[in-house]
Amino acid sequence: MMIKILIFFLLFFTSTLSAHEAQSLPYGPFLSGITHPVLGFDHLLAMVSVGMISAQIGGRAIWTVPATFVIVMFFGGLLGLNYGGLTGYEIGIALSVLLLGSALAADKKLNANFAMLAVAVFAIFHGYAHGEEIPTIAKPPPYVAGFMTGTVILHIAGVVLADISTHYEKGKILLRLLGGLIAFSGLYFLVNAL
Repeated sequence: MMIKILIFFLLFFTSTLSAHEAQSLPYGPFLSGITHPVLGFDHLLAMVSVGMISAQIGGRAIWTVPATFVIVMFFGGLLGLNYGGLTGYEIGIALSVLLLGSALAADKKLNANFAMLAVAVFAIFHGYAHGEEIPTIAKPPPYVAGFMTGTVILHIAGVVLADISTHYEKGKILLRLLGGLIAFSGLYFLVNAL
C-alpha cells in the first residue's frame, strides 16, 4: 500500500511541484524561504536523500555530510544572488537527485569524505537556484535563513527515515526501493531539464 502511495505521489505531483519559479509568497520571507526546498520536489528529494545517505554511512557523517551541504549551499546561494543568469543549474539539480537516489538504491556504504565532496558539488546547484530567487523577495536575509532551515529539516527527516528503516525486517528493502524511486524521479527531472 505504501509503495502505491509513493508511486502515485511521484507520478502525479512531480510535474506540478517546482520551486524554481519566482516566489513572492504571502508567508513572509522566512517562511517563503522554508517552502522553497520543501515544495520544490527536486530539492525535497535531494535533501532527504542527503540525510538518508549520511545515516547509511553512520558515525560523524550523520552530521558532517548534511552540514557540508548546508554550508556550500549558502555560498551557492550567494553566487545565485550576485551572478544570476547562469544556465544549466537545473541539470545539476536533476543529476543530484538521480545520483543520490542511485546511491541509496545500490545500498553501498559510501566513504564519508567522498560523500561530503559529492554533496558539496550538488549543493552549489541547489544553492544557486535558491539564490536566484532571492531578488524577488523583499528581505533576503530572512529568506536565506528560511531556505537553510528548510534544508536542515529535510536532512533530519532523511536521517530519521533511514534510522526507522533499520528497525524493521524489510526496512532496508524499502529504503532501497525508495532510493530507486528517487533515482527515477531524478531521471525524469533530467529529461525535463535538457
